[in-house]
Amino acid sequence: MAISDRPTRARLPYVWDYDIDEATFDAMLAGEVSLGRLDRDWAVVRLIEYAPYDEIVQKLGFAALVNGWPRWRERVRSASIKRGLDFLIEWLPEHHPEYF
Repeated sequence: MAISDRPTRARLPYVWDYDIDEATFDAMLAGEVSLGRLDRDWAVVRLIEYAPYDEIVQKLGFAALVNGWPRWRERVRSASIKRGLDFLIEWLPEHHPEYF
């Protein structure tokens, strides 16, 4: 099932520990909503650390991911995620400039 075919869930699995629904989380990703210290940067890092790759790309887009990665990189705990995104961030603009 593609992400776009999936019914909207009230709560996302990667924010299991907060009372944040999908609409609020998406608004946080867009920079429209902050809940105390939980802001766009927090939401993006949470997405990067816990969501599947296709969902990260669908919710953020390649351009936002490439542009924001230098700001978010140090907050990501997983070394393997950092390595993978470091590669993507370097490779993508060179091989797919149409995304920018």
